[in-house]
Amino acid sequence: MKIGVTGATGMLGRIVIEKLKERIPQEEIIALVRSPQKASDLQVEVRRFDYNQPESQTASLLSIDRLLLISGNEIGQRAQQHANVINAAKQAGVKWIVYTSLLHADSSTLSLAEEHRKTEAFLKASGIQYTLLRNGWYTENYTGSIKGAIASGAFLGSAGNGKIASASRADFAEAAAIVLANEKHQGNTYELAGDQAYTLTELAAEISHQTGRPIPYKDLPEEEYANILKSIGLPEGLASAIAGWDVSASKGDLFDNRGQLSKLIGRPTTSLAQSVANTIAEE
Repeated sequence: MKIGVTGATGMLGRIVIEKLKERIPQEEIIALVRSPQKASDLQVEVRRFDYNQPESQTASLLSIDRLLLISGNEIGQRAQQHANVINAAKQAGVKWIVYTSLLHADSSTLSLAEEHRKTEAFLKASGIQYTLLRNGWYTENYTGSIKGAIASGAFLGSAGNGKIASASRADFAEAAAIVLANEKHQGNTYELAGDQAYTLTELAAEISHQTGRPIPYKDLPEEEYANILKSIGLPEGLASAIAGWDVSASKGDLFDNRGQLSKLIGRPTTSLAQSVANTIAEE
């Protein structure tokens, strides 16, 4: 049996590879990456694989039985990229695709959701066995702003009082490895989210508690928040998208309380306090 992981040098993919090595022989793991020179430390077989080069994908997928398709990072291009990978997987004889989708992809108002819905439809039409890992928000999406919040004296956003049931990348990576290692998960759709839901006000309070400094949450209108993000150097499109995602969070799109992620990994998901502590320790 061979398991392939796309995007294996990305922030999620690297952890998936390590979690897989804890469960199956490393010679059964194949890292599919755009730049093989960046994957030498993974200590598994490496094959060149580019989402934007469908003409070479089939050859790279030969002999792979199970494929983890980690969604690409080129927003607006991903639906076609994923369709190309699914078509290549079918031609190469891949038997099962596990796809990292989005929490509540079928109903989410997040701007990211449509590409995930299209990819899920491609999978269902492909005839290949599939599993959908509908990943919620990575806690790192918000803890990555801690340094700036400490420097400015406030945590900014547009999420209102929306509850965010996030989990760490390591939690989601472990779930992916567990699913890939056991075919009993074929055909399932998992809505994956953290055990602990919080508002950005509560996140700011946790940062304040751990730093001993008052860091309030300042809720801003979507356009004002986007303009601030642009002023600190983010591209206009990304700044607008981030502000929009916060608005979706205010509508409950990042909340789920079914506990499917902790059930899959057999332990509680990483707490908000631990994620904040980890980030502060890195500063």
